[in-house]
Amino acid sequence: MENASKTLADEYRRLGGRRVAVIDDNIGSSRDWEGDTPEAAKFWRVHISSLSDREKRDVETFLPSLNDESDEPGGK
Repeated sequence: MENASKTLADEYRRLGGRRVAVIDDNIGSSRDWEGDTPEAAKFWRVHISSLSDREKRDVETFLPSLNDESDEPGGK
């Protein structure tokens, strides 16, 4: 699925962005525990943080998820 939100998320990740999506009770946000590269941090600040809350949540849904268990033993 290609759309503006996915394109923004993909470019952010390509630049070294390390934020992860946190979806809890259908409320989305993102966390930056590992720190972004300077390029990714600037991209987030310029292109994503200025979006409306809804648009920002849309972008966050395309980030890797904290709830993703694919790295867990037995996960897919």
